[in-house]
Amino acid sequence: MKKRSEESATKERIRSTAAIGQMVKARRKELGIPQERIAAHLGVTYQQVQRYENGKNRLNVEDIQIIAAILNVPVNYFFGAITEKSTGLSPDERKILKLFRKIKNRAGRAAVITVARLAAQLKAPTGADAGQQ
Repeated sequence: MKKRSEESATKERIRSTAAIGQMVKARRKELGIPQERIAAHLGVTYQQVQRYENGKNRLNVEDIQIIAAILNVPVNYFFGAITEKSTGLSPDERKILKLFRKIKNRAGRAAVITVARLAAQLKAPTGADAGQQ
C-alpha cells in the first residue's frame, strides 16, 4: 500500500484533463492552427476539439499522439516539464525559438533568418582577439 506522501506526489505529477486541454489550445494558437484542422485529423467536429481544449472531454492516447504530431511537439510535452533532453533544445535555442514565434510578419522573420545565417558563418575569436569582445 502506498503512503499518503507517495500518493500526493503522484497526483502532483499527473496533469488534469483541463491542463492538457489548455496546453493543446495554447500550442495550437501559438502555431496559428485552426480547431477545424485538428478536428479533421481526429475525425471529429471543431466543437469536440473545443471540449478537449476546455477540459470538458478527455483525450484518448491515440488522439494525444495525433495532436502532438500536428502541433510538432513530443507526446511527453503534455505530461511533464519540457527540458533540453525532451526537446533536444538548449535554453538559448528555446529562447530564440520563443522570440522568433512572436514575430508575425514575413519580413521580420526573414531578417532574423538572415542574421542567424550570417552569425553562423562567423569564426570564433582566438588568441588576443578572444578577450576584446
